Amino acid sequence: MSMVEWKTIEEIGSYFGGLTGKTKEDFEEGNAKYITYMNVFANPSLDSSAVGVVKINDGEKQNKIQKGDILFTGSSETPEETGMSCVVTHNPNGDFYMNSFCFGLRLFSPEQYNLHFLKHLFRSEYIRKAIAKTASGVTRFNISKTRFSKIKIPIPTLAQQKIIVEILDTFTSSIENLKEQIAQRRKQYEYYRDKLLDLEGKEGVDVCSVAQFVNERIDASKLSATNYTSVENLLKDKAGRIDSENVPTTGSWIKYKKNDILIGNIRPYLRKIWLSDRDGGTNGDVIVLRCNEALNPKLLFFTLSSEKFFNYYNQSLKDGKMPRGDKRRVLSYKIPLFTIIEQQRIVSILDTFEETIRNLEAQLEQRQKQYEYYRNRLLTFE
Repeated sequence: MSMVEWKTIEEIGSYFGGLTGKTKEDFEEGNAKYITYMNVFANPSLDSSAVGVVKINDGEKQNKIQKGDILFTGSSETPEETGMSCVVTHNPNGDFYMNSFCFGLRLFSPEQYNLHFLKHLFRSEYIRKAIAKTASGVTRFNISKTRFSKIKIPIPTLAQQKIIVEILDTFTSSIENLKEQIAQRRKQYEYYRDKLLDLEGKEGVDVCSVAQFVNERIDASKLSATNYTSVENLLKDKAGRIDSENVPTTGSWIKYKKNDILIGNIRPYLRKIWLSDRDGGTNGDVIVLRCNEALNPKLLFFTLSSEKFFNYYNQSLKDGKMPRGDKRRVLSYKIPLFTIIEQQRIVSILDTFEETIRNLEAQLEQRQKQYEYYRNRLLTFE
């Protein structure tokens, strides 16, 4: 692409810092809004609705953000996640400040840039790799502003910037639309799940009458990355599991079978639940439940995936650095008693919702990959 000028960060703007001199109490009841670290980290362009509050006294000198500013996270646990960018693409509605763990770049000549172009540029693979090289640390990595200042960025003409934005915004608009569809389908799924599995007007039974804890053991010699499941391998929001990187080599472990239900039993893993699709082994941080022939395992899985069950089980947490739940609470949880035919009907309805969500998530993943591909192609000017 022709007519591209290259400039260093220090040539295009000057740094400014976030809030200073604030105590914990200043963030409890505030009279002003501030941009959180996660807002900057998660959003290529500022989400002015996801803000915190802070107390700002009369006459206090703090930096306010304005349209055209580029906000960056100053540190992270890995070099690859440092310096995440967030462009202020619109005029803030009122006074907004920035958290103390981020820093801002104020452009000398904002009229030279399409702000939405910068939104894509600073998240591109080329610039992200350059930013990662400016970080150093051991357990936490911090941006070196001296090195950061020397990063060179491409500046095509405004006409070229506009063309790039039009292409890439088409992808991001589609991505946001898919995210909204997924959120709506999840709400529908949760509504119908809770409605179908509500006890009101139905005969109920305790979980212990249709399922029991598993105490069978499996020898470590029979475990592998694909069939050993610790609490860390369970994914949030009943999203399944990932392979283990730390497989035990000695001892015996709790054995689970296909269609058993695995539940995280230690904070912060209580929301993790998995309907197993294989045989394997796990440890004492995971509860293993097995249904008898009177209950469809998937129906119990749907029931225990609900917010209602989580709130119920969360009340049983025992004190300690890593609080555990009381397993007896699981067995005493009441669920509706349905005939096998009715169970199959409910499972079929909820499976349809889940299949729709999975298809939308697959489309989202594909669209995100397309966006990243074209963003990197369009924004590599070498």
